[in-house]
Amino acid sequence: MAANGLTARNDERNLQTREETRSNERYIRPAVNIIENGDGLVLTADIPGVAKETLDINVEKGILTISAPVSHTTPGTTAHREFELASYYRQFSIPESLDHEKAQADYANGILTLRIPKAEVAKPKRIAVQVG
Repeated sequence: MAANGLTARNDERNLQTREETRSNERYIRPAVNIIENGDGLVLTADIPGVAKETLDINVEKGILTISAPVSHTTPGTTAHREFELASYYRQFSIPESLDHEKAQADYANGILTLRIPKAEVAKPKRIAVQVG
């Protein structure tokens, strides 16, 4: 099965910058699982340390964007640091066969779960055969 815009594998999980012309801020690409089922897509993203109120999920022109700033304040003086706190940012191209108007998002324990159902026209329909 060929990878598409939704399921393309991405092993790069390091810090990276957005387009150079748009922002110099550094972002983390959160790990994401996308599962397709009969009802649509279920996307889960690992974004620990984010306040639910600051999480931003939107769809514009077929692009799903997940962005979440992380608080950079840590009490005390850093003695040793092995990871950097940075905001999360990830984008996906989503097919028009999904009804993003009916999407639902839940965030608990650092895991974002986004459910995007298929549009009614994209769901398979059984056609009854009439005899006679």
